[in-house]
Amino acid sequence: QVHLVESGGGLVQPGGSLKLSCEVSGSIFSIGAMGWYRQVSGKQRELVATVTRGGNTNYAHSVRGRFTVSRDDVKDTVYLQMNSLKPEDTAVYYCNAEVQAYGSRWSEYWGQGTQVTVSS
Repeated sequence: QVHLVESGGGLVQPGGSLKLSCEVSGSIFSIGAMGWYRQVSGKQRELVATVTRGGNTNYAHSVRGRFTVSRDDVKDTVYLQMNSLKPEDTAVYYCNAEVQAYGSRWSEYWGQGTQVTVSS
């Protein structure tokens, strides 16, 4: 079994910062790409940022220059540093990872989601 556990969400004022963390745990043989998605109620889940094993990153246009995705392969953790937050960043943020568990094929896993609210 593989689990993704997120932390770091909350309420922040416009212009503020938050850092999300997501730890992958379980019977892990290897982790591939990791990243973050977000979803507003009634809308489709959208990509925020991803980072490959080699460290290549990809960002949604709306967050480029404000958000930074990174990973720690010793801790099996992916981070999302969010700066200059705007009300339109309000959403549930989901962690995502490609994981090969021992004795299994590569599969995609999701965290449970963490709420980020940007409001004055």
